[in-house]
Amino acid sequence: MTAAGTETPEELLLAAQNAVRDMQRAMVSMHGELEMAHAKREQAVQQAVALAQDEIKLLKATAVSLREALEQAAIKRDADVQAAHAAAASEIGQLKAASTALREQLELAHNETEGRVQAAHAASANEITQLKATAGALREQLELARNEAESRVQAAQAASTNEIAQLKATAAALREQLEMARITAETGVQVVKQAAQDEIAQLHSAITAMRETMERQVTRQ
Repeated sequence: MTAAGTETPEELLLAAQNAVRDMQRAMVSMHGELEMAHAKREQAVQQAVALAQDEIKLLKATAVSLREALEQAAIKRDADVQAAHAAAASEIGQLKAASTALREQLELAHNETEGRVQAAHAASANEITQLKATAGALREQLELARNEAESRVQAAQAASTNEIAQLKATAAALREQLEMARITAETGVQVVKQAAQDEIAQLHSAITAMRETMERQVTRQ
């Protein structure tokens, strides 16, 4: 070993080789740490992406569920409207049948009255006069009965029209409720989407912060 400042070329070469080895070991260590930091960063990114994908799947499932609920509500509304139309048609049919029966009864009564009048004419003139008077009275009664029957039919038709108007109003109210439910569901979906976007933005911010922290740590090392 020589004094300081008088190293031989072999000693200088040996010192340089040792310095190179130390630098190589340091570079290998830094490379390993960089790879570990990169692996941790990739793992964190994959976890964040997986969480975002799960959130998106949940939002899609929620949207599908809301769409099915709206479709079921629309089907029920159509069924209710059809049932109301069927009930109104049945009632109108019953009213028409009652009107026809009353008309037949009036015709039968009129025919019976005509028969009695003809029989009275065959019997005697006085009897004919009395029968005419009786026929006039019966005709008035029949007219009153016909007017009463027509009034009943008109009242029944008015009641049916009123009920149909009420059913139309009910259908309109149901349609408005369904529209409000659809708007509420769309608003809920938008709120959920916005929350998911905010959460994804927070995850991106957290990932960026983690990446910057790791890069600063690696730079310090």
